[in-house]
Amino acid sequence: MRTADKSALFRRLPAVDELLRAPQLAGLLGREGHAVVTEAARAVLGRLRDEITAGRLDEKGLELALGGIADAVARQLRQAMQPSLRPVINATGVILHTNLGRAPLSAAAIERIRQVAAGYSNLEFDLKAGERGKRDVHTQRLFARLLGEDTASIVVNNNAAAVMLALNSLAEGGEVVVSRGELVEIGGSFRIPDVMAKSGAAMREVGTTNRTRITDYEKAITEKTRLLLRVHRSNFQIVGFTERPSLEELVALGRAKNIPVLEDLGSGALFDLAQVGVADEPGVTDSLRAGVDVVTYSGDKLLGGPQAGVLSGRPELIAKCRSNPMFRALRVDKLSYAALEATLLDYLRQDHDAIPALRMMRMTAEEVRRRAEELKATIEMNLPKTGEVRLRMEILPDESVIGGGAAPGSNLKTYVLAVTCARRSAEELAAQLRGNVPPIIARVEEGRVLFDLRTVLEDERYIGAALVALCG
Repeated sequence: MRTADKSALFRRLPAVDELLRAPQLAGLLGREGHAVVTEAARAVLGRLRDEITAGRLDEKGLELALGGIADAVARQLRQAMQPSLRPVINATGVILHTNLGRAPLSAAAIERIRQVAAGYSNLEFDLKAGERGKRDVHTQRLFARLLGEDTASIVVNNNAAAVMLALNSLAEGGEVVVSRGELVEIGGSFRIPDVMAKSGAAMREVGTTNRTRITDYEKAITEKTRLLLRVHRSNFQIVGFTERPSLEELVALGRAKNIPVLEDLGSGALFDLAQVGVADEPGVTDSLRAGVDVVTYSGDKLLGGPQAGVLSGRPELIAKCRSNPMFRALRVDKLSYAALEATLLDYLRQDHDAIPALRMMRMTAEEVRRRAEELKATIEMNLPKTGEVRLRMEILPDESVIGGGAAPGSNLKTYVLAVTCARRSAEELAAQLRGNVPPIIARVEEGRVLFDLRTVLEDERYIGAALVALCG
């Protein structure tokens, strides 16, 4: 297209003010306000200028675009004002999916958030004394009942913060002895050596990647030693020619040398995972019973609550962590306390199925299979009756993953609905499912899209409707 022709097209574009005076936008301006409608109008006009510049818009095309410009502004505004953080359907079978927000909250936790968020609360107010109180009390009383009355607990914003606070409070300026086989990196480049360096404590590595003995810890102890550290290996396992001292051996050494033992459990279960067939995954009570002085763990992983980091252990050490000025920078807000309090109350009632993550873990493979069969039957019933087979479905045995760095070697038996679409590749279908409302996140393996209903929270109807619409 010639430059002169482009110039003529540019002159036909209305100014922003002129466009805003169009009668078709009067209602939109009244509902949404001048500022956001103006921003949307500028975006639409900017796209038209880009199209003209690139030579993709001729006179006829511009005529059509200008005829529907008011609708284009309305669409742009809807898109711009749509929240970026959105609910999705997790059909991956990964229960504690970090990228999808980890543990969903229980109904009780959601209701408590609603109640506390709607007005004022006694977050830091002692109702009996009529004076300032401490926010810790709302969860400390519950943790004490779950973990033992001689155990103190405080809450920060995630487990990385809990580890940082413990190291800084208990070992700043000193040394922390840790096995080389536990210098882990988890998602988001969270590395134990980096956290330790930022905490002001010096790391003293002992043993080798695969073998560390209790004597290695003992030989490394000097007058500078402040902590013995045990770290959960999270997303990996070391198997084969391995050795690692038991937690009891490490605690005994700490007692003999008067050095506290800190354990970073990472996920931190308050629920006996052996009930769902997961072995060798340590729980918080296991570590405390073994004599660990301070345990750190997450709130939104195996606990099944909100994002949080919890420090539990000997009251005098927890008090030292709480008095650290860093604690104020890392503390959580009233909504996190509300959700965590409701979750802990479910534990006290032993109502584990009220906590979605635990309910998913407790679900049997047969229950998942029945849900998959019901979904398959519903889809078949709603597919157009044509001679062409546009959608193939099969129910196959598979494995669900706990995720979140928990029990890396233990998966749960499950069944998946495996789907192939005649008109789309598996990758294309998965991408279009992600564009669904609500977005549906599934796995792609061997040319098929796999749906594990273990992690679908009773909204599989959206999956069925999307597959019928895309493949029917």
